[in-house]
Order: sequence, then structure tokens, then C-alpha cells
Amino acid sequence: MNLDATKLSELDAFMAETAHKTNSHSYVIAVLHKAQQLFGYLPREAMDYIAHAMNIPTAHIWGVATFYHFFNLKPVGKHPVSVCMGTACYVKGAKLVLDAIKEELRITIGETTEDGIFTLQETRCIGACGLAPVMMVGDKIYGDITPKKAVKVLAQIRKETV
Repeated sequence: MNLDATKLSELDAFMAETAHKTNSHSYVIAVLHKAQQLFGYLPREAMDYIAHAMNIPTAHIWGVATFYHFFNLKPVGKHPVSVCMGTACYVKGAKLVLDAIKEELRITIGETTEDGIFTLQETRCIGACGLAPVMMVGDKIYGDITPKKAVKVLAQIRKETV
């Protein structure tokens, strides 16, 4: 994969803003977020580029990117679907919701549908325990979700996307 020059230029500008700050290496998470925003995920080439530009070992960049669940190392679908598996959500049936979504989309956690519309993820806590169980599609939270409601939401999104 060759990285888009325009996006690299924007990433360079962002890194330049952090280069003169005290402890500039501490901005690696922000830089990785910017790269993911630009490329849609963190391609290996982008992480190598960041490591070189920030004079940080590639292993450190890789370690940060793999430690935090919000970084994607593979391309993701247009609509990431996250099911909260935190305690409150789990107790209220999140596993049933997750199983229904897996069956409906015919994918497992970390996979993207063949049409590129959905990527299925699970998360430990979305912070909306009072609405448990919870699923997020993109930035939108769906509370008090049931397996049936989850399938309907995904069908509506797919209909609007196609």
C-alpha cells in the first residue's frame, strides 16, 4: 500500500505541531488518532512513517496501537458496530445481542462484511450502563437493545447505505 501524499502532508503538519512541545513523544496517541482519521485505520506503512518522523522505535508505535482497542489495524466498514460487554450490559443480555448480530451479518468480532458496510467489535464499557444493554453504530448509541431491535437497526442502516 502506498500512502496518499495529501494525507501524509496533513499528518506531517499535525506532527509538526507536536514536535516543539515538551515531551513531544507523549503525543504519539494523538498522532496515531490523526493517522487513523486520515487513512480509516492504521496501515503498517503509516506506523513505520510515524516512527521514523517522531524518532520513536517502530516496536513502541506498534505496542501503543495494539494496546488500545480504539485503534484499527485493518480496514473497517463504513459503519463500525460495537456491542458493550461490560457487566451491566452483559447481565442484561448483551451476549444474545452480539450473537444475533453475528448471525445476521455472518461475521465474527473483528471482521467486516463482504460489502464493506459493517465491522463488528465488542467493547468493555461504553459508559451508558443505565441504558444497558447498549450497542453503538458509528457514534450513535442504541440503548435497551434486544437481539430483534439490533437486527432491525442494522437492516435500516444497510438500506440507507446501499
